[in-house]
Amino acid sequence: MTYFANTPKPPYYAVVFSSTRSDVDEGYSEVATQMVALAAQQPGFLGIESARENIGITVSYWSDINAIKQWKANSEHMLAQQHGRTKWYSDFKVRIAKVERDYGTF
Repeated sequence: MTYFANTPKPPYYAVVFSSTRSDVDEGYSEVATQMVALAAQQPGFLGIESARENIGITVSYWSDINAIKQWKANSEHMLAQQHGRTKWYSDFKVRIAKVERDYGTF
């Protein structure tokens, strides 16, 4: 089983969410799991990859900018974002990039 997103031939888009967690864990894991499941139902969603050590990095892949805008505006996602800003993350950064080339072993 691979933990890499099975993305299509470029171009497509990547949303890179980098974060450091606060000391508050209340509800975090449940909401994170819900957000992955909800994102997977969104038009234009291509996949997700995530890792956490001292800093968390989650990369979600999308077919186009409009799909990213729709995901950002999803009401459940907006509530999760609010909780993230107010209790779960001490710092975070979102970057959006167009993937023009990819390669690898699978």
